[in-house]
Amino acid sequence: MKKSASAIWQGSLKEGKGTISTQSGALDGNPYGFNTRFEGAPGTNPEELIGAAHAGCFSMALSMMLGQAGLTPERIETKAEVTLDKQGEGFAITAIDLQLKARVPGADEAQFQTIANQAKEGCPVSKLLNATITLSATLER
Repeated sequence: MKKSASAIWQGSLKEGKGTISTQSGALDGNPYGFNTRFEGAPGTNPEELIGAAHAGCFSMALSMMLGQAGLTPERIETKAEVTLDKQGEGFAITAIDLQLKARVPGADEAQFQTIANQAKEGCPVSKLLNATITLSATLER
């Protein structure tokens, strides 16, 4: 399976502007730029897109692994907080903190924590990233 996305950039780093699109059309010419990445202006940026991809991938991996354990989640909610740090002359994504809240009938706390950590390690996006990935998992009742 192959999926694609594209970006168009025009201009200098600080004054330039770009758009991001995905093969599916979920993103279609969405704006991004220095101001959306570093100054909080409206629009997207690569870090939040990586966070969304990681949260989505992890949630699906967790659902699969819970199913393999005979458990069906009612709800999985994952937030991914991506840290971009200055390193030398450039920047690097150094960490992603996954914050999970899930309702899983029949799961006990220890089993839930074990499966959640296995999903964190096994998720394809986790395997891709060269960053410290942490997880705080809450089993809701």
